[in-house]
Amino acid sequence: MGGNPPDTWQTHHGAEVQTQYIGPGFTESLHDLYVEEGWYELFTPELLQTVSHDGVPHMVLINLHRSNILWYNKPLLIEHAVRVGETLSYDELFEIADHLQNSGVAALCMGDAGIWANGIMFENTLVGVMGPERYLGLWEGTTAFTDADIRQAITTYSRLLDYLNADHAALSWDQAVDKLLDGGCAFYSMGDWAYGELTQAGMIDHEDFGWVPHPGTENTNILVTDGFTLAKGAPNPEAARNMLRVMGQRAVQQEFNLLKGSICARSDCDRSAFSPYLQWAMDSYNTTVSIPTVVHGSAAPADFRQALNDALTDFVVRRDEEAFAATLAREAKASGFGQ
Repeated sequence: MGGNPPDTWQTHHGAEVQTQYIGPGFTESLHDLYVEEGWYELFTPELLQTVSHDGVPHMVLINLHRSNILWYNKPLLIEHAVRVGETLSYDELFEIADHLQNSGVAALCMGDAGIWANGIMFENTLVGVMGPERYLGLWEGTTAFTDADIRQAITTYSRLLDYLNADHAALSWDQAVDKLLDGGCAFYSMGDWAYGELTQAGMIDHEDFGWVPHPGTENTNILVTDGFTLAKGAPNPEAARNMLRVMGQRAVQQEFNLLKGSICARSDCDRSAFSPYLQWAMDSYNTTVSIPTVVHGSAAPADFRQALNDALTDFVVRRDEEAFAATLAREAKASGFGQ
C-alpha cells in the first residue's frame, strides 16, 4: 500500500484476496503462468473463480483445508467409556461433555490467546445450526442477520463455552492441540491444520486421535486455502514467477500438504501418497458442499471479520447473547451485506 511491495505474499481465496489485493490493483495477472503450467485444467473452475478477476487468476493456490473438524483424544475417550461414530450430533456431544466434566475432564479444548481460534468454533456452530445454504445467504443477502437460527447458534455456542479448559485464554491454538494430545481435554473444534501438529508429534490416525465433522456440518466443507500472489511492481518479478511455478508443482504440493495437514489444490495428486485422515479429507472434499469462511477471510470483508473478533472477545467474557446478536446484525449492515 505504501508503494514498496514484497514480490509475493500469502493470502486466502475469496473476499480476502479479491477485496484487499486484486480489487485495489496490488496484484498482477498470472494468466501466462497458468497457461504454461497447464493449471487451468488442474484447478477446478470453482476454485479459479475465487482467485480471479474478469476470468484471469491472480493467485496460485497450494492447499485446501477443512475448517469444521472436531478432533478427539481416542485413548482418553476409551478410558471414560465413550465411543464416537462417524458423526456426532450436538445432543450427543453435550451428553458426552457432561459425562467427562463430571469425571473431572475438560470436554472441549481451546487456545484462544488469538480469538480467531474461538471464532472457528463459533463459525462451525453457525454453519452446523443454519446449514450451508442459509449460511451462504448471510453473505448473499438472502438470510437476515436477525434470523432466529443465528440466536440458536449463539445459544449453542454459549453452551459449548461451558466445557472449555480453564486455561484457554492463556494458550495459542497449537498449544491447545498439545493439551488434547496430553489428555488435558477431550475434543477440539479446529481446522485440519491441527493435523499437521498431531502428525509432527508422532500421533497415529485412528489410534491416538480421531475426528468427525463438527456437529451439523457432515455435508459441508468450510474451505480454507493458502496461496500466493505476484505484486504489481514486484522488485524481482521473474524470480517470483518461478517461485510461484514451484508452488504449483504436483510433487511440491504433495510433500507440502503431507506436513501441513491439508490436501492439494491441484486435482491430480496421488491419493495413495496420503495418510488416512488426508484420504478422508480428499473424499469428503469431493462429496460435500464447499463454503467460504469469515474467520479466514473468504466470506466477508476484513472490517466485518475484525468486528466479529471484537464481538467474540466480549462474548466469551460477558456471555450476553442479545448483545452479541445485535452486534453481528449491526456490523453486517455496516459492511453492506445481510438484511
